[in-house]
Amino acid sequence: MFDEYKAAITSQVAALSGASPDVIASAIEFPKVTTYGDLAIAVPRLRIKGNPVQLAKTWADEFKADDQIDSAIATGPYLNFRINRALFARKVLTTVNSEGPKYGWTNSGAGKRVIVEFSSPNIAKPFHAGHLRSTIIGNFITNLYKAHGWETISMNYLGDWGKQYGLLAIGFERYGSEEELVADPIKHLYDVYVSINKDAEADPSIHDQARAYFRKMEDREEDALALWQRFRDLSIVKYKDIYARLGIDFDVYSGESQVGEGMHRAMKMLDEAGILVEDKGAVLLDLEKYKLERVLVKKSDGTALYLTRDIGAAIERFEKYNFDKIIYVVSSQQDLHLKQLFKTVELLELPYADRFQHINYGLVKGMSTRKGTVVFLEDMLRDSKDNMHEVMRKTEEKYAQVENPDDVADKLGISAIVVQDMMAKRIKDYEFNWDRILTFEGDTGPYLQYAHARMCSIERKVEGTVKLNPDADFSLLSEECARDIINLLARYPDTLASTLQSLEPCNIVQYIIKLAHAVSTAVEQLWVVNQPQEIAEARLMLYHCVRVVIGNALTLIGLTPIERM
Repeated sequence: MFDEYKAAITSQVAALSGASPDVIASAIEFPKVTTYGDLAIAVPRLRIKGNPVQLAKTWADEFKADDQIDSAIATGPYLNFRINRALFARKVLTTVNSEGPKYGWTNSGAGKRVIVEFSSPNIAKPFHAGHLRSTIIGNFITNLYKAHGWETISMNYLGDWGKQYGLLAIGFERYGSEEELVADPIKHLYDVYVSINKDAEADPSIHDQARAYFRKMEDREEDALALWQRFRDLSIVKYKDIYARLGIDFDVYSGESQVGEGMHRAMKMLDEAGILVEDKGAVLLDLEKYKLERVLVKKSDGTALYLTRDIGAAIERFEKYNFDKIIYVVSSQQDLHLKQLFKTVELLELPYADRFQHINYGLVKGMSTRKGTVVFLEDMLRDSKDNMHEVMRKTEEKYAQVENPDDVADKLGISAIVVQDMMAKRIKDYEFNWDRILTFEGDTGPYLQYAHARMCSIERKVEGTVKLNPDADFSLLSEECARDIINLLARYPDTLASTLQSLEPCNIVQYIIKLAHAVSTAVEQLWVVNQPQEIAEARLMLYHCVRVVIGNALTLIGLTPIERM
């Protein structure tokens, strides 16, 4: 949005200074305070001999205003530029209005395909609140790639194979309930798993029975596979309910069980590459010279392990989807495993070895219900919704106007959890804090939703009296608070583009916070109701565009924008 203005500055400053246009373009920045200008150059960055303060003054005096740039002002060693505000406001607001939900999108990834693998719970273990990070970060990354024109494939790689399923089958014979399995398969299977593990502590032979059962599964015995398939299918149905609540719909439900011939081919390729060593009948991959340790790839009983399966999965995925990039959204606890996988793919000289990326993240600490128990994600979402409902009921008049308060409370609760998670850089661990997130005060999910709902409210109040006019006189938006908002709206496409490089959701969250703060200041000064028609139309379009961009950004991080609360 600022490109033509930066180009006009670059052209003139290059002629005045003799500096390289590339150096000048890279030196143009947004000042932290817009008192002196909308764009600025720190003169020392141009690496021109002379006193930077004097150079800034000389160039400011010689700079000629044009259609894009109104003036240049020297402030110490800084050269500040005022852009043509009326022209800029018209360009920004009409673009946001016309592009709507696709404002900021590009086609930079057109013709490319990315697989994003995320969430990936283990069926025999709790689908707990800790899975939230992978789930919401992966969904965000998928949305971000879509916004840049990529074809995306969201993949849930379930932990659905291994000896634990033998253990689960033995446990189900003892503790299983058909009624409870159908009602809530994830929780019931977890309860069964916990019970049989306790039994196995007292009777180690249970583990032998589990191994024997899993061997039947690997030998494709029909009865053993039928029970496992039922556990898997029922669990996926339940997962889909939870994901739907988070607004997530996976393109592919894959899993360890789905890796077939690729795993055997992987073992053969590893053997032919000469990078395996044997130790007491077990087979290991020696990556010590890369400081990645030795990795067990096949047990002495012939059972293949995670790395072998992951290599096989990578081979099968490329052959099926021909991806240009594959992203694994997995916690930092798996950093070593992913480094081992990527190095192995490289050593096998697979032609797509450079298309793999690991997006890691830190841990959530203290994530439990208010009752103090470690929770399933579904319990977490219910708790959050109930707490938001309590907060909403405290304002009776507004509560009465909400059409579906239960649904709004659910969306607000999810917003509270997601925004807290995305406030800081991915890699940071953080303490989950109920009291901090379940408030409309401060930089929280409910506060950001409130900013969006407030813009919707302004539009509703003037419906029929003030029209949404893209040809309004935007030169009337001369106040500093209006200028700040327009600048922020203009930066949204650049924010999306830079976030595609970092894949940090906090960039988008911090952007929404800045925009919400800016509009919170503006609404106290720039009224729409009972104003002259021309001023009202210009301000209404400003607030409409804020609503569009906040809505776009909330959708990008996986939230449903709320219109009334």
